[in-house]
Amino acid sequence: MSLIALTSLAGLFSVVTGMNDGGALLATGLKIPSIRPLTGLIAMMIAVAMVPLVTYQVAVTFTTRLANMYGPGGQIALAIAVLSALAVVITLSNRGRPTSLTLAIVGALTGAGLGWGLPVSGGAVLLVLVVALAAPFVGGLLAITMSSLLTRLAHGRTLRQWHRAGFALQCLAYAANDGQKMLAIFMLALGFHGAPLPVCLIVAVLFGAGALYGLPRAGRTLSREIIASRPLHGVTAELASGTAVIGCAAIGAPVSMTQTIAGALIGSAVAESVGRVRWHAATKIILAWTLTLPVSGLLAAAMALIVRGVVA
Repeated sequence: MSLIALTSLAGLFSVVTGMNDGGALLATGLKIPSIRPLTGLIAMMIAVAMVPLVTYQVAVTFTTRLANMYGPGGQIALAIAVLSALAVVITLSNRGRPTSLTLAIVGALTGAGLGWGLPVSGGAVLLVLVVALAAPFVGGLLAITMSSLLTRLAHGRTLRQWHRAGFALQCLAYAANDGQKMLAIFMLALGFHGAPLPVCLIVAVLFGAGALYGLPRAGRTLSREIIASRPLHGVTAELASGTAVIGCAAIGAPVSMTQTIAGALIGSAVAESVGRVRWHAATKIILAWTLTLPVSGLLAAAMALIVRGVVA
């Protein structure tokens, strides 16, 4: 495929990632004035640009451990995977079912690889699935534990300090894990390995543009629809989700930050009362997550088989 077309597709993927993920990262602290949204956005962009210079293990999982897209036909399979993932996420979002772009691209890369006849690692796919399923529950359990601790320690100005620490941890965790899917798509599109600074900066700028556009909707979904959020819930969710996601990054397993934040928000609310969770809204989001990976995988596999048949 044309290098310009693949690079444009990678850029579009980064913008949509910002729309889908950026607002979720900022949403948990919207009710705490210690970090302005623009300041938070800049902090996220810096983390997305700088952290891959230290570690990009999760990006490698996307590029080679699920399905090796560097081989013959890999660029076509990559384009099919990205288009399939974006189609599923945009369709669900337009129907009021916000979902995980990470789940979508994992499913689509696997499906496109199988459909195109590329080597796919069943063990790596299984590991990613298990970790992805566990992450929201781990985030929720950590939030329940942290909630009681913060109730005793975090008040007034102290809560704002905890918020700054939690947001910083969340940004680092996202950049070390979930956010590396953007770098991975550029790696595959341009055919390079590693994390060159110019590419990381481009990814960060595109992510920031998408996050700025998508903040209102993503912020409303997480901070208002799932629970009747209070500042303490947001700080608890930041600390819990950041801890869970950075732990997954250590083993190179990509997980969805938005899923983990949602699980942590639910856990922080359950620590006070089960009635604080708006279970109807939570159920709709969980259903969207459940559909995302298999639908993306099947769509990408079908498209790959069709295109392969035409090309062959």
